[in-house]
Amino acid sequence: MKHSLPQATDTAKAAAFDDNELIRTAAKVTRDLNAVRPMIYWSDLAASAVIGYGAMIAAIMVDDIILAVLSGVISVLALYRAGSFIHELTHIRRGSLPGFRFAWNALVGIPLLLPSFMYEGIHNLHHARTRYGTAEDPEYLPLALMKPYTVPLFVLVSALAPIGLFIRYALLAPLSALIPPLRKLVVERYSGLIINPEFRRRPPEGEFKKQWYVQEIAASIWAIALLTAVATGFLPMKAFLIVVAIAAGSVVLNQIRTLVAHLWENDGEVMSVTEQYLDSVNVPPPALLPALWAPVGLRYHALHHLLPGVPYHGLGEAHRRIAEALPKESTYYRANHEGLWGLVAGLVRGSSGHAASGQPDKAS
Repeated sequence: MKHSLPQATDTAKAAAFDDNELIRTAAKVTRDLNAVRPMIYWSDLAASAVIGYGAMIAAIMVDDIILAVLSGVISVLALYRAGSFIHELTHIRRGSLPGFRFAWNALVGIPLLLPSFMYEGIHNLHHARTRYGTAEDPEYLPLALMKPYTVPLFVLVSALAPIGLFIRYALLAPLSALIPPLRKLVVERYSGLIINPEFRRRPPEGEFKKQWYVQEIAASIWAIALLTAVATGFLPMKAFLIVVAIAAGSVVLNQIRTLVAHLWENDGEVMSVTEQYLDSVNVPPPALLPALWAPVGLRYHALHHLLPGVPYHGLGEAHRRIAEALPKESTYYRANHEGLWGLVAGLVRGSSGHAASGQPDKAS
């Protein structure tokens, strides 16, 4: 860690290094913001999906190349926003949004081959008190401590995600139902939105197991149907490639956002809540572009780690209240950053500086 807080080597020590004033104040002034407002969720998801798919159809049908590209960009941004609700699904309390999980999967998760089981049961481990930033965190890599080429590679590989998802659902899913060893591999390695290559997912249990199988079967049928439609000429290759390009664009945009969601400076030790907060990133107003590349509250990612129970529509108000309640020298402000490119440049400089120092690199 590069922060000035003392290093923690176990849970007891980590707790001792928390900024208790920050934690208490944040909880106190935002207590009334924890309630989900269903109308905001439903209208936001519906509008994002309608705009995203409408622009996708326009990109396929219009002949003017400029209008087609513009439509494609709009589709990428709108579907990226719609897809980002998968993050909210992992945090909303059971029963607070009846039907929303089903609707999201029907509108976004299955069509984009990213059903919610790929994130549910994964993201909660990233928020686990003693897992964040360790080898048991499926969503953490110490990118700032790795080789410099890791940063661009991290983004470029994501462009291949649509191909990987077609393989996952059209080929591996049905085959793994017949071959138990393959099924074990698919569940452990290819059933989660993770970035930690050492992480192995456990088989689903209880009610979640049923949700997993229903979503996986639906995604498998959809993937096979799409590929069959292309092979038979029912779906023109041009249209299919545009759909794949838009899907890839959304994934790449999310990967760029992930790249700057944290500072990625932890070397695997257990971190205090404050250290986790400082290793995460807020990009608050007056910056405007984060509303596009970090939608659905993701521009307040550090604040989200501090208050994971606050729904996305309450994070802006939570930030305003906490900023008003704490002095400028507070730890709270140290997680605030100005924009995307400064964060990317800092990450590249950090990995380059680490490599130049001669220190051993983390796995690349």
